[in-house]
Amino acid sequence: MAAAGGVRVNAEIKDLTRIERIGAHSHIRGLGLDDALEARKVSQGMVGQTAARKAAGVILQMIKDGAIAGRAVLLAGQPGTGKTAIAMGMAKALGEETPFAMMAASEIFSLEMSKTEALTQAFRKAIGVRIKEETEIIEGEVVEIEIDRPESGNVAKTGKLTMKTTEMETLYDLGQKMIESLQKERVQAGDVVAIDKASGKVTKLGRSFARSRDYDAMGPSTRFVQCPEGELQKRKEVVHVVTLHEIDVINSRTQGFLALFAGDTGEIRSEVREQIDTKVAEWREEGKAEIVPGVLFIDEVHMLDIECFSFLNRALENDMAPVLVVATNRGITKIRGTEYRSPHGIPIDLLDRLLIITTQPYEEDEIRLILDIRCEEEDVEMTDEAKELLTKIGHETSLRYAIQLITSASIVCQKRKGNEVDIEDISRVYQMFCDVKRSTQYLLEYQEQYMFSELPEDDREEMKES
Repeated sequence: MAAAGGVRVNAEIKDLTRIERIGAHSHIRGLGLDDALEARKVSQGMVGQTAARKAAGVILQMIKDGAIAGRAVLLAGQPGTGKTAIAMGMAKALGEETPFAMMAASEIFSLEMSKTEALTQAFRKAIGVRIKEETEIIEGEVVEIEIDRPESGNVAKTGKLTMKTTEMETLYDLGQKMIESLQKERVQAGDVVAIDKASGKVTKLGRSFARSRDYDAMGPSTRFVQCPEGELQKRKEVVHVVTLHEIDVINSRTQGFLALFAGDTGEIRSEVREQIDTKVAEWREEGKAEIVPGVLFIDEVHMLDIECFSFLNRALENDMAPVLVVATNRGITKIRGTEYRSPHGIPIDLLDRLLIITTQPYEEDEIRLILDIRCEEEDVEMTDEAKELLTKIGHETSLRYAIQLITSASIVCQKRKGNEVDIEDISRVYQMFCDVKRSTQYLLEYQEQYMFSELPEDDREEMKES
């Protein structure tokens, strides 16, 4: 019997275990800058790239001041130099209220809508509207609440609610809807509540300090607040922030609100957007709303074609354009959809508009610091000698390859029932998984045995030497 009980408890514990997702940039908390916008060496998960982070900090400040709407920034650098990490840092530093939309350029070719529609939706996801509205609320401490429950089920419940502030006390008659709202929130005497007069929504703010000795009504999470001052009825300003895309979707179809959750938004007609833009402009003039230009981050921007670049050029000139941040790891290459070559695979007329931030390869000591952070993030214990070896591997191959060896080395360590990842675990996974250089070397040696081995002998010798 005891064994069966033990099994049930273990099953419950297993069900309650929370599995956290660890992503490539889950350790990023911000840009790691001080108040003077100087980059700290290691801060908020960011390491090195001080010049790039400082430049991103200046852009960030301009975004907060609302002085850079409709501008574009290019993060350019070799693979694995922290371009996406800087974009993620900017998103975290902006906070919850400023919209941040993120997409990979290749996404737009797989969506069931036109390229320009996909880009328009992405742009409007990155533009927020801060809507202000005034509501009348009743805010005070509940002195007494009486609810009459008639014996006959057909007769509606009636009740009375006595509320007070430090200066006045009032008795209210309650209707059926109000009684249900109060019961749902489990309001009782001594609670401080706010009631929205328009919607009838009841919000429990906490328990009055005067009732702090009332132990029967206390729980471990009870919050105590002061009894409100002044009048019971007050006018309060409520602020909501929504994106233009959310307004578009809700107004474009009958089940628009549900479409936001399903992600099946489809193409939105231009007439709907024009009407919404006109309405938002009216709200701005009346002082009911203000535009919050956010950030649209497009990774792998070289994957866009000439039509998309033309659209971006035009879209950036719009009055309500967000800040566009794009990233690429390409050098001088063909612009997709043309035979012309250009720096970063971006047309010159768009490059002219961009503020370009370059990222540099990491030094060996910076790789070590990044590996320390990733080990902590992935909850992997590793000896100093193993970290030294992993740092050397990262410096000689790539940082991404070294980071990917952390979890695999941890699994190998668990298999041998070790507590800390050691040199032998790193060596084992290094032999198991090839980096790009070793894979290329292997391919060149056994190229004839692969299908379609058409590499000329001269090129093969040249690659072997490099």
